[in-house]
Amino acid sequence: MMEANATVAVAVAAPSIGGSPEVVSPPGKEQQVAGAGILLQISMLVLAFVLGHLLRRHKFYYLPEASASLLIGLLVGALANISNTETSIRGWFNFHEEFFFLFLLPPIIFQSGFSLAPKPFFSNFGAIITFAILGTFIASIVTGILVYLGGLVFLMYRLPLVECLMFGALISATDPVTVLSIFQELGTDVNLYALVFGESVLNDAMAISLYRTMSSVRSNDSPGQNFFLVVLRFLETFVGSMTSGVGVGFVSALLFKYAGLDVENLHNLESCLFVLFPYFSYMLAEGLGLSGIVSILFTGIIMKHYTFSNLSEKSQNFAAAFFHLLSSLAETFVFIYMGFDIAMEQHSWSHVGFIFFSILFIVVARAANVFSCAYLVNLVRPAHRQIPVQHQKALWYSGLRGAMAFALALQSVHDLPEGHGQTIFTATTAIVVLTVLLIGGSTGTMLEALNVVGDSCNHPLEEKMEGNNGNIELLYDEGTSSGSKLKMKLKEFHESTASFTALDRNYLTPIFTSQNDDHDDEDPDEVPQNSRRSRGFRDHG
Repeated sequence: MMEANATVAVAVAAPSIGGSPEVVSPPGKEQQVAGAGILLQISMLVLAFVLGHLLRRHKFYYLPEASASLLIGLLVGALANISNTETSIRGWFNFHEEFFFLFLLPPIIFQSGFSLAPKPFFSNFGAIITFAILGTFIASIVTGILVYLGGLVFLMYRLPLVECLMFGALISATDPVTVLSIFQELGTDVNLYALVFGESVLNDAMAISLYRTMSSVRSNDSPGQNFFLVVLRFLETFVGSMTSGVGVGFVSALLFKYAGLDVENLHNLESCLFVLFPYFSYMLAEGLGLSGIVSILFTGIIMKHYTFSNLSEKSQNFAAAFFHLLSSLAETFVFIYMGFDIAMEQHSWSHVGFIFFSILFIVVARAANVFSCAYLVNLVRPAHRQIPVQHQKALWYSGLRGAMAFALALQSVHDLPEGHGQTIFTATTAIVVLTVLLIGGSTGTMLEALNVVGDSCNHPLEEKMEGNNGNIELLYDEGTSSGSKLKMKLKEFHESTASFTALDRNYLTPIFTSQNDDHDDEDPDEVPQNSRRSRGFRDHG
């Protein structure tokens, strides 16, 4: 969008080769074109919000808000594409990945971390990390290898192995926007919500890190590169980004604790500084060659847990409302923007086999991700806390692809040779549209069929169960007899969890906050109403 502005400005000022000015439109024409483009964007946003409200009000789950926004963009884009609309107006809607990553994605990811409900998230933290990191890695590798093998046996368009792994990384970025919104509307199990939400948030960061790592391997042109060095580079990016985000979050907590900004005449300054810290975290990580998405996510988690309590009540209300508003606008705009660009872009539909088999392969990879990770998590969980089969199926079904996969695929058009990137972009576009419209629209039916919504999910356990819902115990009250090794593992797991909680309560909270209130006093069974996707987009709620 900014590039389109710059292009217009240059076109007006550029002289011709002979020295005389070129014949251009009247000076006011460019402002008129820009105004028309912005007006069309605002009109689509208004339409999306109104339509989303009507759909929620009438409980029409077959067309969730994200799907409606995507359809609005597709429809307007198709009309603009077949009409005589001026090219300059179309330019305002080109999906620039730089604009997406720098302006639209940061508020969405920050709100994802900022709106996490502490108890459901941290009581399932081990499972979330397993699904988001190990699971995403499994899905990426399985998808990449299957696509590569499919090319070898001439089932689909053949790509080099590294490019197949890049495709596997970008298409593994899930974005269960529509699923989470329906979870909230139907009142699903809080632990299932925490698993889907937490996985999607961290999954985006993981997918970006994997994609950049594979892209770096390809650009270095070293197919025989040590696998250990590749893994080390990925860990360096991910851990470095996480450390950067956590560090910025703790610095903000100390600043607001000791700066004395929570007085009546400094509310504006306090609010402005609080709003600036997330972008500081994002740009710091990007400037260091790390992942801004990972950094701003952990900054959001830390700032909500520590910094937020150091604000005055008025600034707390403003910050919560501001980031929720900004995230809602960005999320809705992303789906409209994406739908419009899908209708306007040039696509390579000649490789239909690549699209068809890619869809089959990501379904297989998602199953390998969810069911293998669930098996590992259940190995170290007691019987009453195991992930039920119904929840595993819901997790598998919730693997929609959205704006993150679309943006990375658009970036691959520039990163890969001509034809290769275009094929990946077309396949990703088809996958995004199919999953958002078909899977998103059938989520309500799926949840009811799996019996994970309704009154059966609202029986809280006792405090000793750490806020997990009763239906898990009822469904999985199997024998607790296990080998001594497993009991030792469980004991160590619970001791480590308890020690981290004690560290937070006894040291971190007193150091970084101005009050020793227990931040987990919130109802652990309350699904965060401000939570949005979400990696994702990771989220129309």
